[in-house]
Amino acid sequence: MNYPNRIIKKKEADKDIVTAIQKKLNDLNFGPIDVDGDFGKNTESAVKLFQTQNFDAAGLPLTADGQVGSVTWAALFGDATVINDNTMPSNLLSSALMIAISQINVVEVPMGSNRGPQVDVYLRRAGLNPVGAHYSWCAAFTYYCFDEASKKIGNSNPLPKTAGVLELFRRAKCTKIAQSAALANPNLIVPGCIFIIDHGGGMGHTGIVESVNGGNITTIEGNTNSALSSNGYGVFRLNRRKISQINKGFLQF
Repeated sequence: MNYPNRIIKKKEADKDIVTAIQKKLNDLNFGPIDVDGDFGKNTESAVKLFQTQNFDAAGLPLTADGQVGSVTWAALFGDATVINDNTMPSNLLSSALMIAISQINVVEVPMGSNRGPQVDVYLRRAGLNPVGAHYSWCAAFTYYCFDEASKKIGNSNPLPKTAGVLELFRRAKCTKIAQSAALANPNLIVPGCIFIIDHGGGMGHTGIVESVNGGNITTIEGNTNSALSSNGYGVFRLNRRKISQINKGFLQF
């Protein structure tokens, strides 16, 4: 049975789906629970127990919330049961992603300076003068990728010209996908989407989605590092982000 593209939790109406979950939990020795198609307290507790002892496709612990979203479903039934299309919806997104990939391993010079020959290009493209400054540049990198892609296909850049992450989200005129919708149905996220994380206090982080795998995403990001920092030192491909971490949402231009 494939993931139904919605979160399965208490009071789920589809008894066939609940029955499948209950059978699988019993088979994996996270019961015994009644196989009755009723997602009640005992089933919720069994799901939580499973989540505390298992990991997602990236080797990260599951969130023990007692709900079966795409990540927990994949851990229960296998990655192949969570179908992700991962086809490019437009020339713009395809081109922007290819530009982003071409920038992997660009790093700051010197490290920790928020400067460097190519980093300065990103910042200037987004309207900032990097000389004597110390700007975060993840949003500038994203703007640069879409600006280069727009030139390549002969269109104007649809992104607002800003190096501010939350300003980008606020001013964007495109499809905005809320975290809750993406968690329930990861197929809403397509390659080339921009993710937005809000850290509070006006701070945030952004990058471009390369692919979706259940509830996990592979991304190309600037101003980061292998530890998923929001103030790292280069452009990297990261495969350890969860949709659940993207608290502001996604932008699809």
